Amino acid sequence: MRVWLTLRDKHRLLADAQRQVRESAEQLTVERKQIAAELQASKAALAQPAASAAHQPPAPASRPGANTAGAPAGLLTLTRQVAAEQNRLTLRDQRITARQRIASIYQQWDGVVAAEGRLILHACLAGTALVLGALLLLLFADRWLERLLGRAPIDRRQLGTLRSLIGVALQIGGVVVILLVLVGVPAQLGTMLGLAGAGLTVALKDFIVAFVGWFVLMGKNGVRLGDWVEINGVSGEVIELGMFHTVLLETGNWTDAGHPTGRHVTFTNSFAIEGHYFNFSTTGRWLWDEISVAVPYGKDAHAIAAAIEKEAVAATADSAGEAEAEWRRVSKGPRDANVSAEPAVAVRPTGGGVEIAVRYVTRASERLAVRARLYQAAVQLLAQ
Repeated sequence: MRVWLTLRDKHRLLADAQRQVRESAEQLTVERKQIAAELQASKAALAQPAASAAHQPPAPASRPGANTAGAPAGLLTLTRQVAAEQNRLTLRDQRITARQRIASIYQQWDGVVAAEGRLILHACLAGTALVLGALLLLLFADRWLERLLGRAPIDRRQLGTLRSLIGVALQIGGVVVILLVLVGVPAQLGTMLGLAGAGLTVALKDFIVAFVGWFVLMGKNGVRLGDWVEINGVSGEVIELGMFHTVLLETGNWTDAGHPTGRHVTFTNSFAIEGHYFNFSTTGRWLWDEISVAVPYGKDAHAIAAAIEKEAVAATADSAGEAEAEWRRVSKGPRDANVSAEPAVAVRPTGGGVEIAVRYVTRASERLAVRARLYQAAVQLLAQ
């Protein structure tokens, strides 16, 4: 658009110059007519003395003192005047011809500028159409892929991850196409990429680390939408996983009740590279939970502990077996044989009696139900 506006300014300047040249040519034409009229009058005045001299009889040679120099002197003056006016007329003709040639040259230049302006305008319109076409194509591809993925028989979390990856890829492709249309293909691509990369690395270091961290989170050991994670001491459910930040719906510590607090906590994805995070959402979403029961003196603490352990084994039998199989499958160390998900009971003395602590494996979704069942069993045992 800047080039097109510059060409419009050139067209206006050429039009002004052409107008001035034509006005000058018209003024010179008026002067030429005036000079031509004066030349015609001078020629008529020159012809009249010559005609009268031709009809007049010659003066006698014996007449002394006759004045014969007046007539030739006037004739000479008229002849010089006619020559001067003829020269002026010739100069006016030359100047008029030069003005006409300059006007013709200006007109040719104006035609070249107008043709170049049409080409630039055509290029602008073509670039605009290409950008709009790319945006419409990206929008159509996004809607089409969303419908296609909606019918795909895959997990909800994997579907969200795949939609995020495809959306980012389409946006990057659209930005590249628009930049190529606006800027064009650079001549020295390597040098420009090097300078741009150095500048962006210094100025956008945090964003670059966050963007690389997004690729880490998209990996095998990353997080997915709906996962229950802990980042920098904050636990919650992942509700948004963008290119630069991750948003959690806070649920408190993993040992709490697990109800949402209603707060959204946002982290830049740089924590995946510069820090660490915990993901409690494994394949079965297993976690260790623990209950504590205080037994007063006078009660048989060992019998109560054995009964609670038996109840915990019965309540978590299926979960423990599945958790052990999964841990042995993903573990590649030499301690595979020692992996156990059986409930463990610890009896510790306290000031007012004995404390029984039971640790067991359960699903995250079943944690509160299993805990309520074990507490109910402990209360019944204490009441007997």
